[in-house]
Amino acid sequence: VQLQASGGGLVQAGGSLKLSCEASGRIVRIDRMGWYRQAPGKERELVATITGFSVTDYADSVKGRFTMSRDRAKNTMYLQMNSLKPEDTAVYYCNLHGLTTILPTGEYVVDGDDYWGEGTQVTVSS
Repeated sequence: VQLQASGGGLVQAGGSLKLSCEASGRIVRIDRMGWYRQAPGKERELVATITGFSVTDYADSVKGRFTMSRDRAKNTMYLQMNSLKPEDTAVYYCNLHGLTTILPTGEYVVDGDDYWGEGTQVTVSS
């Protein structure tokens, strides 16, 4: 399973960006998708998650500004970020947790591990 994130960049405060992350592989089901971020000198923190039932949850710092969605058919997650602030500057990582994959033999494998994308830089200038 591989994750490829895109959409980061440089934007002025108050602007918007949309991140995308596509998961590739023999994926049958994804229990939870998430976005995390890590600013310089800080620990990685949760930004938003979306479950298999499309229930979303957000960090308090981004509620009302960020919206997470997913496209099941494409195994792709999105993060629409509006009203960006300089404190949103970080490397954003996409995450998968709880996968069901199918082997070439047709056997299903349930995996409780976490999978991470390489990260995409978001920089918000003041």
